[in-house]
Amino acid sequence: MKLLPEVILQLFKKETSIDSIIPIGGGCIHQAGVFHFEDRKYFLKWNIDSHKMFETEAKGLNLLRATNSVSIPQVIGCGSVNGTDYLCLEYIESSLKSKSFWKDFGSSLAQLHSNTTSNFGLDHDNFIGSLPQNNGQHTNWTDFFIQERLTPQLKLAIDQGLIYSNLNSAFERLFTILPDLVPVEPSALLHGDLWSGNFLVGNDGQAVIFDPAVYYGHREAELAFTRLFGGFESQFYESYQDVFPLQQGYADRADIFNLYPLLVHVNLFGSSYLSSVKQILSRFT
Repeated sequence: MKLLPEVILQLFKKETSIDSIIPIGGGCIHQAGVFHFEDRKYFLKWNIDSHKMFETEAKGLNLLRATNSVSIPQVIGCGSVNGTDYLCLEYIESSLKSKSFWKDFGSSLAQLHSNTTSNFGLDHDNFIGSLPQNNGQHTNWTDFFIQERLTPQLKLAIDQGLIYSNLNSAFERLFTILPDLVPVEPSALLHGDLWSGNFLVGNDGQAVIFDPAVYYGHREAELAFTRLFGGFESQFYESYQDVFPLQQGYADRADIFNLYPLLVHVNLFGSSYLSSVKQILSRFT
């Protein structure tokens, strides 16, 4: 990466001739790689016109890390070099799961969710994947979920021609009964995009989570998302329940919360996810 010496200068206030970065695959939005500097490894991702995305990601990581509940990569810094924006994090070597990995992961997520505030939302908007995520603050979950989560994604899908407007009526029916379907709970600090691709096993054998879409929401939304694409073992949920029990019937209503990530996937990847949206709507409306 030809810009690496300038990145290092901005981050560490030291000049260097280092320009070698080892590419890392797997991302679908930004370029990413690892570089060595002064006997340490650092993770770097970069792109053009991505400053706002990197800035809000850094804020989210710092907010999660400040809870001291679950392992989060340390943010080294973000900035811009000649029109290319970047985010630098500590590099965490992937390792093998400890024997208590899923138990510890479940309990640490429960501890994260114990962090609460008076409103649902956040004091700034951010992103989920490459899509803007509205975090306007509301005093109750239902209003937040409808106005800041489902409605913006539904409108985007309609505008892109991915969903016909007649599906609106099914959503409108859901909106009217939503307060009766979802129990009232205090807001909880959420990672916001927790699926199996957004955690790794650190060198201590414990979970490290990254690529957040942070906000204060209903904690069942986070648990539902972990079930959407699989990859989390039963001990994870059992441990979570031991530390911070969920209200009765949470598994039956998980699909309601997953309407949001499914609509996000419709907008990002196309209409193949639409059948799941329709099935959920037909079940509850």
